Amino acid sequence: MVRRIYVEKKPGLRHEAGSLLVELRTLLGIAGLTGLRLINRYDVEGLEEAVFARAVQTVFSEPQVDKAFEELPEGLVFAVESLPGQFDQRADSASQCIQLMTQGDRPAVRAAKVYVLEGEVSEEELARIKKFLINPVECREADLAPVETLKVEYEVPSEVPTVEGFTALDEAGLADLLDRLGLAMDLDDLKFLQAHFRD
Repeated sequence: MVRRIYVEKKPGLRHEAGSLLVELRTLLGIAGLTGLRLINRYDVEGLEEAVFARAVQTVFSEPQVDKAFEELPEGLVFAVESLPGQFDQRADSASQCIQLMTQGDRPAVRAAKVYVLEGEVSEEELARIKKFLINPVECREADLAPVETLKVEYEVPSEVPTVEGFTALDEAGLADLLDRLGLAMDLDDLKFLQAHFRD
């Protein structure tokens, strides 16, 4: 069973959210944005209810400065999580701490950052905010719906493609290869690799 908890700094301690609000209003020019809340979301699989309740108070939050809750607040909400396969420091640290606390197996933990926007924000402005906050190389927009499991199924390719003539490709050929394979790098990275293998 996957258990979910949301954790937010208490009022007066929400400095990161305040700084980000100023950035979005000034850098992106979104004057209708009047408030912003940052909430950390944790999904945990493999913990009994009592152990999870203990972890909420000792691992996921600091009761003196954080507020933990089970339902998202109203408003314009979206979440951002690491791409599958990307290392997530927050989730990994939480998993290690729970293992130390229980002296048992490490539970699966997935973390996401939830943004709650307040004020008048158009669809176009929301798209600009998401583009500003989501780096597609390392993260993606997360689904807000509950999940049944944290296990990720990867399709095992029956055949691994081979690139022929990589060292002889011109810039247009490299750009096409980059697009066709969906590589997590830019054209300059690919040029560097080409020069390495060619020279």
